[in-house]
Amino acid sequence: MVAVTDATVRQTAAQRSTPQKGRSPRRRMLVLNLVSVAIGILLWWALSASGLRLPSPAEVAVRGWELLVDGTLLSDTAASLTRVLIGFALGTLVAIPVGFLMGWYAWARGLIEPWVQFFRTIPPLAMIPLALVLLGIGEEPKIFVIFLAAFFACVISTFQGVVNMDRTLINAARVLGTKDAGIFLRVVVPASVPFILVGMRVGLGAAWATLVAAELIAAQAGLGYRMQNAQLYYDLPTIFVGLITIGILGLLMDRVLLFAEHKLTGWQERR
Repeated sequence: MVAVTDATVRQTAAQRSTPQKGRSPRRRMLVLNLVSVAIGILLWWALSASGLRLPSPAEVAVRGWELLVDGTLLSDTAASLTRVLIGFALGTLVAIPVGFLMGWYAWARGLIEPWVQFFRTIPPLAMIPLALVLLGIGEEPKIFVIFLAAFFACVISTFQGVVNMDRTLINAARVLGTKDAGIFLRVVVPASVPFILVGMRVGLGAAWATLVAAELIAAQAGLGYRMQNAQLYYDLPTIFVGLITIGILGLLMDRVLLFAEHKLTGWQERR
């Protein structure tokens, strides 16, 4: 009875110590992130104090608070975030099935890949004038160019995930009598998820970069629009507020995708 009790105590202690070991690297990484941010702010402060034409962190913070209080920052952020989310979501939703189609069927690859590769070499920013002519000056052209940026980043990654997967897994599933639909759903899709998420993260960065350029033309609200107006009056603090807001939003969205990647690809070995 005592032996059982001792074993139970040891097992309970081991279970309690395991999460702590798992949390330790995360805490260390969080500390390193905070140290990195602090060093970056100190370096920024030093550069602004050295005579370079840069607003200090305090000036940017004051300007950001002013824009936040009068509602300008919130309205611009909402407008930009809405455009990015819609364009990114549409681009991803279209890219994933097209990438699977290209990777799974040779005839689809032959028909679709040349066009994907052709248009992928054209920067989405170069499509802005055409989008404005065809779609007008409303929200459609902005969302369209963001859609293109997200689509091409994700479709190539999905396609590579299907093409580069281990064919031994497919052959083993066929030997076990699995049909094509089962192989696709149980083997191909899970193996391609890491590639899809990497493509989504790349596409997210491209979407934000494209958004700012799109808002510089024919926009009435948005972070890019606000930065363009600030540039006309040499309002550097407002420009920095826009840059920092975009960076924070992009970082948060990337962390969401990174969290999804850890949850969906927990079977992968990581360093």
